Amino acid sequence: MSINTTLFARNVWLADGWAENVRLHWNASGDLTQIEHNASAALHEVIEQFVLPGMVNLHSHAFQRAMAGMTEIAGEGPDSFWTWRDLMYRFALAINPEQIQAIAAQLYSECLRHGYTSVCEFHYLHRAPDGAFYANMAETAQRVMAAAQATGIGMTMLPVLYSYADFNQQPLRHEQRRFATNPEQILQLVELLEPLRNGQTEVGVAPHSLRAASTQQISELVQALPPQRPIHIHIAEQQKEVDSCVAFSGKRPVELLFDTQTVNERWCLVHATHLSDGEVTQIANSRAVAGICTSTEGNLGDGFFLLPDYIAQQGRFGIGSDSHVSQSPIEELRWLEYGQRLRAQRRNMSSVAGQRRIGDFLWQASLEGGAQASGRKVGSLAAGMRADLLVLDANHPNLSGIAASELLNNWIFSGNDNLVRDVLVGGQWRVKKGQHLHQDAIQGRFKQTMRELRAL
Repeated sequence: MSINTTLFARNVWLADGWAENVRLHWNASGDLTQIEHNASAALHEVIEQFVLPGMVNLHSHAFQRAMAGMTEIAGEGPDSFWTWRDLMYRFALAINPEQIQAIAAQLYSECLRHGYTSVCEFHYLHRAPDGAFYANMAETAQRVMAAAQATGIGMTMLPVLYSYADFNQQPLRHEQRRFATNPEQILQLVELLEPLRNGQTEVGVAPHSLRAASTQQISELVQALPPQRPIHIHIAEQQKEVDSCVAFSGKRPVELLFDTQTVNERWCLVHATHLSDGEVTQIANSRAVAGICTSTEGNLGDGFFLLPDYIAQQGRFGIGSDSHVSQSPIEELRWLEYGQRLRAQRRNMSSVAGQRRIGDFLWQASLEGGAQASGRKVGSLAAGMRADLLVLDANHPNLSGIAASELLNNWIFSGNDNLVRDVLVGGQWRVKKGQHLHQDAIQGRFKQTMRELRAL
């Protein structure tokens, strides 16, 4: 039986905006081979009204999907990121590799159904609960990658360097024992995962933060990493982290990073919610990507990224769902803009000269930044890129009679229904009519995992 490897789109989002009457072609390897402009639909050919590139989720801790909603109970004193982190540590000590895989598969199927076609997995749960490595050192990373393969989402796996509990090389706390790694061990993991690299999968690294890895370790890791591989790091997420960094080094986190590393296009600086004006300029000029995770940053009370100042300096950014209190790129983008409005008490903050439509700017900028952070050929519908795309539900009332030029603003800033109908990743349909092709089996395993975890 022949497999269709073309799609006719009445309206499709390309790198320079909307185009009409385009036929997309891809090959068996999952790469786009031709973008046929000004095409005419053939007899009996299915015509899709609205097609867009799939979004990249540039920051994920998959196992935390199972925690969503469990930490919204006030403690005796003020709650913060740091009290949430203690609860997360206790949860991380409980789960086994099979459960990690089941949780990741559920998450990735949800991400696909909402419009993410790629994910960058910031993976630090390497060891067994007793603190020893599994017999297969890459056991948990491979489990997460197996979940990505089974669901069909593209992946950038980022084994995390996590050596210390705080600045000044403070020893890890007992509850952090599953995270413990040094640069040599991370490079071992990269080597073990090398056979899994392909068009759907890349492998980079992630120094957890300047709290959890020394600048010397980071330099050692980056210098030994194969060229062009992505490097991600948490930075300046909390004011306490900034204050501790200044007390330790006399410098703010971004300043310390730039003083000790060559930060360039390979880097993704995740959160960066507490920046000075000079640090905003440093990141923008470096051409690194700022990884903004609005739903998690709001959930944890992190703060606001300085987006208007950053985009005024042509800074690059993308979005991630991080702790997965949301799996929707629309929610991330909506609250990225709304957070800036609340902060400034103004409207329509995310725009640049030549692009005044807020939804269009946010979608395209996040595609470009996410693609760069992933180190993969994604983020646009062009020959040689991965065949990753979304078909929106043209029959939904929100899209009734709408012009393509209004679609992204309408989708992002109107209503809460999921308008993603079908999802193609690497040339294969993974979601049809809003349902993942293996949704029942994936949900069954996830439900069993949650029953097991709640019984602990």
